[in-house]
Amino acid sequence: MNRTIGERALADTPFDAADAREALTDMVRTRRFDERALALQRRGWMSGYPPFKGQEAAQVGAAHAMREDDWLFLTYRSNALQIARGVPMSDILLFRRGFPEYHSDHDVPVFPQAVPIASQIPHAVGAGMAANYGGEDYASLVCFGDGATSEGDFHEGLNFAGVFDAPTVFFCENNDWAISLPRKKQTASESIAVKAEAYGFEGVQVDGNDPLAVRETVQEAFESARRGDPVLVEALTYRAGAHTTADDPSAYREENPDLPEWRKRDPLERFAEWCEAQGIVDQEFVEDAVDAANEELSDAVDLAESVPRPEPEEVFDEAYAELPPDIEKQRAELRRFVDEHDDHDVYELDR
Repeated sequence: MNRTIGERALADTPFDAADAREALTDMVRTRRFDERALALQRRGWMSGYPPFKGQEAAQVGAAHAMREDDWLFLTYRSNALQIARGVPMSDILLFRRGFPEYHSDHDVPVFPQAVPIASQIPHAVGAGMAANYGGEDYASLVCFGDGATSEGDFHEGLNFAGVFDAPTVFFCENNDWAISLPRKKQTASESIAVKAEAYGFEGVQVDGNDPLAVRETVQEAFESARRGDPVLVEALTYRAGAHTTADDPSAYREENPDLPEWRKRDPLERFAEWCEAQGIVDQEFVEDAVDAANEELSDAVDLAESVPRPEPEEVFDEAYAELPPDIEKQRAELRRFVDEHDDHDVYELDR
């Protein structure tokens, strides 16, 4: 935990001013995305949304540690990671409106985000094992929350990775809450990172509110994973908002949690202040980054609103290469139902 911006100058890191500015820019972009998406949901533009405010540093740092050919396995709260990796904001917005997950033709190696808790962990390990079998040099990064470590998929994935030397980095964003369950009631282990010892590889903790510390730690984890030694990275951060827009955190969470101040403090404000103190940016840089992010977001919203609504039966199109007869029958039945209610009132969302 000695890698933290409160204790290091830029010269003490393996990064330069351009790296710091890139991290700050992406944190601004993703924070503005989160704020805009939350506002859009509140006015009915999308049905639900999982905020990630407070976790931008962890996700941006991890994204910047990846190579272009590394595969990313997501949770439903990984929007900052996707954006920093190059997934268009409009793709994420369209997914939240019920469209196929990746509308654009981007070439970012990323799997669809997983809503079931921890189900993506074995998938990431499988991708790593496939890289070994195929003689490829890519690795996989799978992100998940502290609550996922109580699921069987977590055990199975890490066990396979340890046995088969899968080039996989396990990235746990420990935000201290598994929905309404605090971490102290989630596990009796001293940390999440220590769980890696049971599977025969290393576990490390990092200040998840410092994007450069996260990037450095995850880069080292990737180097280890490519040598056949997986790593579990526990990024200590805090979820500033609700679990989702359907959640009321005041029902289970105190305003002043018993956590270190560095962990509760806004990571964007903290990093921006550090960058200014290091002479890396000035206030004008931050203001320009906000203006650019707002413009990018406006374009993304406009694009999302311009995409024609898909026909209801298109929900079947990506399930099978060739539809089985019983599924084809269901598709035809849905089409007949829609044709009989051609005013579309029965299935059209209120925009």
